[in-house]
Amino acid sequence: MAISKAKQEVWQLLPVKNIDNARDLGGYRVKDGRIVRKGLLLRCAHLASATSADIKYLESLSIAVVADFRTEREKIDAADKVIPGARYVDLPMDASGTEAARATDKEKHIFAQRKRFDMRDIIMKASFDPKAQIIAANLYPTIINDPECVSRMAAFLRLVIESEGKPILFHCTQGKDRTGIASVLLLAALGADRDTILADFDMTNQIYADDIKLFTQRVLEAGGHEPEVQVVLSFIGANKANLIKTLDDIDARFGSLTNYLKGPMRLTDQDIEILRQHYLE
Repeated sequence: MAISKAKQEVWQLLPVKNIDNARDLGGYRVKDGRIVRKGLLLRCAHLASATSADIKYLESLSIAVVADFRTEREKIDAADKVIPGARYVDLPMDASGTEAARATDKEKHIFAQRKRFDMRDIIMKASFDPKAQIIAANLYPTIINDPECVSRMAAFLRLVIESEGKPILFHCTQGKDRTGIASVLLLAALGADRDTILADFDMTNQIYADDIKLFTQRVLEAGGHEPEVQVVLSFIGANKANLIKTLDDIDARFGSLTNYLKGPMRLTDQDIEILRQHYLE
């Protein structure tokens, strides 16, 4: 997927050529005034297309763990390149929900095998597909509420805690939805406010701005309206409005994002303090 060249000077972007949406959570200031340490919490898209120079750069960061949120179906013909010295941990999450579960095997295969060369056709078809519209709208609530996704996300946070301040890289396919929610929860645990959390989430849309604009225009030219455009925002970018609604739902159900971390994510006050000791300065 093309990355807007105008946005490549954003300071958090990692200097890699063939890894999309690769950036550092380091540098954000949290509510108590401390700053997230740089070079320790790294997020990106898959590593299947990484160049040898990309891998060499990541190796130089002494990454201890690579957490992969993709399902086995997504990894077909897209296995991660290996970063020497890193331990790879699979935490597969199917964020497509019950509507996708009712899809035919052919539909699942087509969606899982999305490639750059056929992305135009896939997005155009999905935008006008009522089933895809439901999946797009429910993407983040699924990650937050689906028992399997909750279990995997809790395991990821535990993995970060147990890494004891060592660099960890986490990713899905495009580095935006499952990876985005993982970043939301990490930043919340570190004490970031909602504006900071949303700013990091929305950076995906800056990075993929050219593609979002291109596919939005094509959908509108094909007769699409708001429901169709929302699919583009969800499947090409990161749907900020949907995330805000999801965070509001968490507040309504649990009282706060912190309570969600201590509830379904099973973090204790001690866990949160350990995270902050290791990853803040």
